[in-house]
Amino acid sequence: MTAFDRRRWLPVVALTVLSTMWGYTWVLAKQALAYAPPFAFAAERCVGGALALFLVMKLMGRPLRLVAPTQTLIVGLVQVAGFLAFQTWALVEGGPGKTAVLIFTMPIWTLLLAWPILGERIRGPQWLAAICTLAGLALIIEPWDMHASAFSNFLGVMAALSWATGTILIKRLRARHAVDLLSLTAWQMVLGAVPLVLLATLVPERPTEWTLSFVEILTFMSIVSTAFGWWLWIWILDRLPAWEASLSVLGTPVVAIVSSRLVLGEPFKATEVSGIVLIGAGLMLLSLLGWIASRRLLSRAD
Repeated sequence: MTAFDRRRWLPVVALTVLSTMWGYTWVLAKQALAYAPPFAFAAERCVGGALALFLVMKLMGRPLRLVAPTQTLIVGLVQVAGFLAFQTWALVEGGPGKTAVLIFTMPIWTLLLAWPILGERIRGPQWLAAICTLAGLALIIEPWDMHASAFSNFLGVMAALSWATGTILIKRLRARHAVDLLSLTAWQMVLGAVPLVLLATLVPERPTEWTLSFVEILTFMSIVSTAFGWWLWIWILDRLPAWEASLSVLGTPVVAIVSSRLVLGEPFKATEVSGIVLIGAGLMLLSLLGWIASRRLLSRAD
């Protein structure tokens, strides 16, 4: 495999790893909420992720200086604090059902924002891949059969909008400033953790049960899912258009559904299976179009 091929396929591999990791996180989060209240758990995993990232930076000898403080603060407030707060609040109001899946309307908002702000457009056959993946998402969400409250649905959409906005802001920040990816991830995590800690302190909740099982789950979610996951997401955004990365991460709800059904012994629904197939087909088409585009560029270079 040439260096050119690696540059094209490494983001695909990274997205597969990220979707698998974040997908199974939904199962772990459901288990963790048996030991900790929602807002406290969101703050705990965010603080743990920030500490892990700064420890890695210190061990690697990376500079700890905050670059582009204003932009990084906004990203932290929107993508970390806003996303986790709205996500947790939606789960509290409507439970861990279809309301949580509304978060994965994020690609729709990213598509709408990336065009006017970043100048990223979907062209030609890419529309077919976009329509295919979004149709699959609709079959999984089943917006025609939402039993949760309208307020819970609103919170789920706000979480998705926060994630999409953060995605656009990171792309723009990286285009304007030479910021180390690990440093950017660490600082956005610690800045985003501050309002989450305040929220967990102000909202009356039951105390966290610090059992061995909860500590194991929190350690995995802080280090792997939160710290490593968000760093990997920013790394992917550096190498793919925002809309393509956002569509590709739709593998996450597929993994979440499959893993939760297998772990919890729940039956699959026909609409879910159809949605999984459509999302898989759309992601395969995106990969195929990317491979064709890379072959053309390589041929022109020769």
